[in-house]
Amino acid sequence: MASLLSLSSIPSSRTPLFLHHPSPFKGNVKNLKANPCQFLTVKLEVKRKVGKSGVVVASQASPSSVADSVRFRLDNLGPQPGSRKKAKRKGRGISAGQGGSCGFGMRGQKSRSGPGVMKGFEGGQMPLYRRIPKLRGIAGGMHAGLPNYVPVNLKDIEEAGFQEGEEVSLESLKKKGLINPSGRERKLPLKILGNGELSVKLNVKARAFSASAKEKLEAAGCSITILPGRKKWLKPSVLKNLARAEEYFAKKRAAAEQASS
Repeated sequence: MASLLSLSSIPSSRTPLFLHHPSPFKGNVKNLKANPCQFLTVKLEVKRKVGKSGVVVASQASPSSVADSVRFRLDNLGPQPGSRKKAKRKGRGISAGQGGSCGFGMRGQKSRSGPGVMKGFEGGQMPLYRRIPKLRGIAGGMHAGLPNYVPVNLKDIEEAGFQEGEEVSLESLKKKGLINPSGRERKLPLKILGNGELSVKLNVKARAFSASAKEKLEAAGCSITILPGRKKWLKPSVLKNLARAEEYFAKKRAAAEQASS
C-alpha cells in the first residue's frame, strides 16, 4: 500500500513510466538527442493514372512536375493527326464529293481514261520549249559543238623535246605527257595545228593537218602521214551492193578507155 502511495506522489511534469513495458534502458530520458541518419534520403513520388488518355500526373508533393508525355500502348498506337488523309473515291457517285463527273469536267481528252497528254503539250500550237531561241553548239544541247579531234600545235611539239627522225603520233604524245585525253576524247584522232614553228625533221602521223601546219612541216622537211579514218559500219547487204556498183563502174571506165584509145 505504501508503494502505491509513493507512486501516486510523483509530480505530473515528469515523464510517466510504463510499468507493463520493461526496458533495459537505465538512464534519463531527457538526455536523449536526435541522431541524424547516415543514409541518403530518397524522395518518392506517387503516380497515378488519369482517365484513358494515359497522362501521368505527379502527386501533390511536386505539382510543377506534370508530364505531358503519353504512354504508348497497343490500343493507342497510330499515325500523327493530320499526317494521313482518306483517298478520293473517284467514280462512286455524286455523294463521294467530286460531283457526277468526278472532278474531270464534262468532255475532252483529259476527262477520258488513259495516259492523257505529254508534258509541254499546248493543244497543237508551237510549244514554249520550241518557240524560245536556242544556243548554238554544245551549249544548246546539240552535238555540233563537240570536238572531233585532239588538237596539238607545232609549238607544243617543239617544246616536247623530240629528237630528229622520231615519230610524232597520238601514242608518242601521250608518252611525252603532252596530251592526256579522258572520257570521250580517248576515241578521238589527232590533228596537227599550225601555231608555232618546228625546227626538227620528224615523222608526223595524224588523221588531219591544218593548211598552215602542212606548209610549215613541208618547209621543215618533215614527213607527213595521213592516217585513214575508222570505217563506218554498214550492213552486209549494203556492202555487197557497193561492191557490185564499184565493179560495174570499173568495167564501164575500162570500156571507155579502150574506146578512146
